[in-house]
Amino acid sequence: MKIWVDADACPVVIKEILFRAAERAQVHVTLVANQPVRVPPSRYVRMIQVGSGFDVADNEIVARLEPGDLVVTADIPLAAEVIEKGGHALNPRGEMYTADTIRSRLDVRDFMETLRASGVDTGGPAALNQRDRQAFANQLDRFLHRYIMQRQQET
Repeated sequence: MKIWVDADACPVVIKEILFRAAERAQVHVTLVANQPVRVPPSRYVRMIQVGSGFDVADNEIVARLEPGDLVVTADIPLAAEVIEKGGHALNPRGEMYTADTIRSRLDVRDFMETLRASGVDTGGPAALNQRDRQAFANQLDRFLHRYIMQRQQET
């Protein structure tokens, strides 16, 4: 199992949580972005820089994703592809996307996009707050705990 991060829009505080978790759980975390992203020296953390362009980083993540991998992203279409391919998708605010919830999330996203295209100012997402960071850390811990328990049972 690997963790893939849609790093272009991922908040720094979320990346830091992931870096600590990589060391603690000894799991590989790969940040994928169109521009260089600083990562700590670690045998578990690396960065892949892809070319610029629409969905280039997303396509790279999907191409490398294996069933069971976790992708950290706020990009709902990417999360849908991840789930379709047998992976898991976690939003930086701590929401674990599932096969049951992703369709409705896509519908809301498409509706909001239609509103924006017609000139309606829908505003943007609220700033990431302490509760969001805690929700992300808790969801990640639960996911990694299940992974570690499964890994121990296999050995």
